Amino acid sequence: MNDLPSILTEPAVRPNVVADCVRVIDEEVQSKGGLTGIAIKGAYAVVKAVKPGFIAEAMNDLLPDFAARLDRFYQEARQGSQPVGALMKAQAGAVADALLGITDDRATRAKNVTVKKAYEKLRPTAKKHVEAAVPRVSGLIEKYAKG
Repeated sequence: MNDLPSILTEPAVRPNVVADCVRVIDEEVQSKGGLTGIAIKGAYAVVKAVKPGFIAEAMNDLLPDFAARLDRFYQEARQGSQPVGALMKAQAGAVADALLGITDDRATRAKNVTVKKAYEKLRPTAKKHVEAAVPRVSGLIEKYAKG
C-alpha cells in the first residue's frame, strides 16, 4: 500500500476515514464567521436537511477521487522525505484546485436542484475555503498515511 487511494480506501480503514472527513467538514463549516460564514452554514444545513446522512454518503462516494487527486502530493512528500502536511500546506492552492476539480465535475452532473444551486452559489469563494481547510485535510492524511 504505497499510494494514497489504497491506504484511505482499504476496507477496514475506509469507514473511519469517511467519519473523519465528515468531522473535518463539520469543523470547517463551524469555523466560518461573518456574512460568508452565515451563508456557508445555511447552505450546509440545507444540504444536510435534504437527506440525513448525505454528507457521509457523498464523502464515501468521493473518497476514491479525493485520494487519487491528493496522491501526487503524498508521493511528492514521500520522495522528498518531508511530512505530507507541510508539503500540502505549502501548496494549498494546488491542493484546492485538485479537490475542487472533482466537485466541479460532480456538481455539473447533480440531479438534486437544491444541492446544485447551493454549490453554484458558494463556488466562487470555494477555493479560498478549501485552502483554509488544507491543514485539517493534511492532518487527516497524516493520520492514516504514516510513513
